[in-house]
Amino acid sequence: MTRQGRKRERLSAAEARRIALAAQGFADGRPAAPDGRALRKVLKQVGLLQIDSVNVLARGHYLTLFGRFGPYPPELVDKAAWYAPRRLFEYWGHEASLLPVATQPLLRWRMQRAHDDAWGGIKSVARERPDLVGRVLAAVAERGPMAASEMEDEAPRRAAPWWNWSDAKRAFEFLFWSGSISSARRRNFERLYDLSERVLPREVVAAPTPAADEAQRQLVRIAARSLGVAAERDLRDYFRLPTAETRKRVAELAEAGELLPVEVEGWSTPAYLWHGTTVPRRVEARALVGPFDSLLWERLRVERLFDFRYRIEIYVPGPKRVHGYYVLPFLLGDRLVGRVDLKSDRAARVLRVLAAHAEPDAPPETATALIDELRGMADWLGLERVRIERRGDLGLEMHAAHQVSHRDGLG
Repeated sequence: MTRQGRKRERLSAAEARRIALAAQGFADGRPAAPDGRALRKVLKQVGLLQIDSVNVLARGHYLTLFGRFGPYPPELVDKAAWYAPRRLFEYWGHEASLLPVATQPLLRWRMQRAHDDAWGGIKSVARERPDLVGRVLAAVAERGPMAASEMEDEAPRRAAPWWNWSDAKRAFEFLFWSGSISSARRRNFERLYDLSERVLPREVVAAPTPAADEAQRQLVRIAARSLGVAAERDLRDYFRLPTAETRKRVAELAEAGELLPVEVEGWSTPAYLWHGTTVPRRVEARALVGPFDSLLWERLRVERLFDFRYRIEIYVPGPKRVHGYYVLPFLLGDRLVGRVDLKSDRAARVLRVLAAHAEPDAPPETATALIDELRGMADWLGLERVRIERRGDLGLEMHAAHQVSHRDGLG
């Protein structure tokens, strides 16, 4: 196996792109009938699913699987995450995430650092109002599963950039960060908390806690397998690991021959290949990639791999948006060839394509392939039709093609 001191292997840009897509599960083809086995396979590939509250189209964790499965029953995820036998649990992985329960011991070092590493408002309530934190924990022990909104708090709410949380809610979140409580289930997307020992499987609760350095090495291994080829920054970002500690863990895994130093065409940063990785001869994927998909987490990596600059514009004022509010890149073959701004109009039962833009190297079949994928998404969401606005160069082309298909009885 290659050691750190040996000459670096060299990968072409196309090889790196195919490796990355295969590592994320885009080279396997879609299962005919996605089931628990298919879910476990994808989770082994991606490591975790990011959760996000934005529901203009579908929740982020559902979209990640749609990109790899196509239409599938969302309750497949719900059963794994919120019903016994529980296979997934909620915690801060990348951001708020669903992770395999076996990963929980690997994150206990983060839980143990809650007083130092949690967000400012969360750790400040633990420092300033430990009595409240104690009351919240006692209430959960007595009444759980319970929502933070069920806990009365006499203190005024504190202003925050995106949330107006009470100190009681902050106390819940501190206990969640520290691992004392966990998400038993969701009610209208609001967490219902219970003691972690009552949420997690017994074997996970009883599992020994690894030392922080060994847990971090294992998290870097998961990230490396899920990325295929990556810079140190990419490996660190996958689980939001500390910078200095990640450098040590990467160096250790490179010395052990698990991470192989490589040069990638067009990359100005050193890269690492997960040992045992093979280069696919081709990737014939077709997928709408959700904004919170693990393929897109590290934006600089997306640009290095695909020459595709991506920005989530949800918080950008409307007049300043370039591509739209909730924009999904479109993967065709082994390239990101376009981007489409989507909205699920549930009242009208319509999937609205508000705008669509093609990349400069998009192949001629992009519009028809994207229309087919959008029809599948509409069916998956329980919507009756797709409506395409004439915004963006690809939107104009798709609108014309969609109109023709309707006249020919294909819509």
